[in-house]
Amino acid sequence: MSTQLPTPDKDAIALLPPFERLGLDRITLVTTGQQAQSAWDALMQAPAWGFDTESKPTFKVGEQSDGPHILQLSTPERAWVFQLHDPECSAVAAQLLACSGIVKAGFGLGDDRKRIVHKLGIDPQGILELNTIFRERGYRKDMGVKGAVAVLFNQRFIKSKKAATSNWANAQLSEAQLVYAANDAYAAIRVWQALGI
Repeated sequence: MSTQLPTPDKDAIALLPPFERLGLDRITLVTTGQQAQSAWDALMQAPAWGFDTESKPTFKVGEQSDGPHILQLSTPERAWVFQLHDPECSAVAAQLLACSGIVKAGFGLGDDRKRIVHKLGIDPQGILELNTIFRERGYRKDMGVKGAVAVLFNQRFIKSKKAATSNWANAQLSEAQLVYAANDAYAAIRVWQALGI
């Protein structure tokens, strides 16, 4: 396809109405093996999940991240935020990512994949980089979640910079962190649905 479709810029996106995000009532924090098993039961009912991870930011040159510290998986109805410091919780998270029959859709997943292999010891299956789909459909540059939400829903996806650079390795996540993490995965599954892949 030779025509290149424009990607909306920041100024154009800023004028759009906000994309409706998941509230805390539709976000489950998963910190134990038992909670992870309940999440597994619910997630295995869906054909695809929105997927993302968060790692504690590194600020020093040469500092290596030991992330991911958080794994987010979402259906169009709700999201689960797994904290990966509990070994049982981490083991279930690894099994979920290793499931080959379920699409795990997200944006900018190259780095996530490498970190997952390193930290959880599995090669995640069924990973779908949504940027690739947009490129195949004629968009010239990386779309990212904000651009995708603007193009498909004509809405503005709100991301908090403060939450993005917060400490994801904290034992106690803040409400802002939970909302930020869950909605990255939620927006991805909504985009996947809207693309009709």
